[in-house]
Amino acid sequence: MPKKQGFGRMEYHIRVRPGEVARCVLLPGDPARSELIAKKFDEAKEIAYNREFRTFSGKVDGVPISVTSTGIGGPSAAIAVEELARCGANTFIRVGTAGAIGKRVKLGDIVIACSAVREEGTSREYVPLSYPAVADLEVTRALIEAAGRLGVRYHVGVVVSKDAFYAEEPGRVPLSKKTAELWKIWQRAGALATEMECATIFTVCGVNGWRSGGVLAIVGPAGKIVDPQAGVESAIDVAIAAVKELSKNRAILNSKDPSGTKWGKDAR
Repeated sequence: MPKKQGFGRMEYHIRVRPGEVARCVLLPGDPARSELIAKKFDEAKEIAYNREFRTFSGKVDGVPISVTSTGIGGPSAAIAVEELARCGANTFIRVGTAGAIGKRVKLGDIVIACSAVREEGTSREYVPLSYPAVADLEVTRALIEAAGRLGVRYHVGVVVSKDAFYAEEPGRVPLSKKTAELWKIWQRAGALATEMECATIFTVCGVNGWRSGGVLAIVGPAGKIVDPQAGVESAIDVAIAAVKELSKNRAILNSKDPSGTKWGKDAR
């Protein structure tokens, strides 16, 4: 791990100190994708690599930006968000992959998640299920504008966040039949894709007053990876362009206490 420079207490899991990350942090699952994203930064510097958490900081067109991988699933994603917020971050954009549920969603498309079905377990440790997992409006709007400018094929809507990756395979586990029925329900209800972290990130950020969003590359239909790289570069480019747009908002750059900031007129 690179020699640490900085001040304050180092966070236990991510091994980052206050001041070492930007206000806006991109959150891929895969540590290798953290490096891929960082290659698009100016002056990128690896801050830490511990367990599944790999962090780089840099700039894009003069705008500070960071990336931290979260690993797979809600528990580690929640840890990353909580510890990054202690280090000064207040805006989190998941940059991940997903399986298509919606019939119009094709391989290589981008899904911008405005909300998520809470089929995972981590968010239930924060707040009852009646609380919605909703992305921040300004972050979502920035992602939509970025996707439009870049000319990528995108969809905006609800995604389903789950915990068990292989449980959806037909006949594989005792609840396979029930799971298959659920996918039909989510499809009929208009859900676009399935993944594993958005609901946790949106919920953790929602109850703490932090901003969140999600942009997902479709790598196949639900339960099947056809091309693990399909749409990934586009999702990364959309996220970075959105951060540049969000940087124009003084509430993001000037928040003195992201762990206690509620995003309203008092924060501006």
